[in-house]
Amino acid sequence: MTDPTLDRTELPTRLSEQWDAIAALVVDIDENQWRAPTSLPGWSVFDVVAHVVGTEAWLLGERPPAHDPTTPKTDVRTLPHVRNETAVLNEIWVDRLRPLSGARLLEMFHDVIGRRRKALAAMGDDEWQAQTQSPIGQVSYGRFMRVRLFDCWMHELDLADALGVRVDEGGRRGEIAFTEFLGGVPRVVVKKGGAPDGSRITFTLTGSLARSLHIQVAGRANYVDAFDEPATVEIRLPSEVFVRLGGGRSTADEHLDAITITGDQELGLRLVRNLAFTI
Repeated sequence: MTDPTLDRTELPTRLSEQWDAIAALVVDIDENQWRAPTSLPGWSVFDVVAHVVGTEAWLLGERPPAHDPTTPKTDVRTLPHVRNETAVLNEIWVDRLRPLSGARLLEMFHDVIGRRRKALAAMGDDEWQAQTQSPIGQVSYGRFMRVRLFDCWMHELDLADALGVRVDEGGRRGEIAFTEFLGGVPRVVVKKGGAPDGSRITFTLTGSLARSLHIQVAGRANYVDAFDEPATVEIRLPSEVFVRLGGGRSTADEHLDAITITGDQELGLRLVRNLAFTI
């Protein structure tokens, strides 16, 4: 069955909407707000937008601008939050764009995004299905674009949180981005959360992306429609919190008043305290 979240017509449309949502958040902010810190280590609001600009420019075949000789040169590989080659490239783009004003960065954003929209519109089925290198390995270009939607969606939330505004985290755009996010959850409950074999874990999400997620650990962890026996643990929390925990933007201890655990309390706490898995 064809995955509807990878549709060559819809996904570029949602990605375009996502870029518009990012631009809308920063269009009227002042320079102090551009430099406000976000929940991402070392990154300001400016840096998050610079990251999006850099990634989309790289997808157009461009290289980071030259280092500004009037500013100190940073060895990005020494930064504690840089742990892989993808992060190195991200950090180089951010570092090279950082001397710009927020207004100039937004001009670059519109230019780069405009050219990316045209490139996606001109892409045929063969190019969309072609295997390409991505942050999650070798995947189809279409799957890479779903990763891009997820990344940009998460960064919209980062910007909104940093600027103290609320955005709609659901809708079709959020649903497709969340599909990409959910793919990493079963693995993390075993690898980091230590869920033992035979565990039956239910995450009951409320809020913008409400649903129940049933994960069965049987050799490996997989989603199932339902369990044959009662859940080992049920964890109830807002989807907004779930996303920020999985994205490493927040910690469970900051949200314990919003999290309800039924069943194995020790396992439940261990799981919510070890949900972070995104790059």
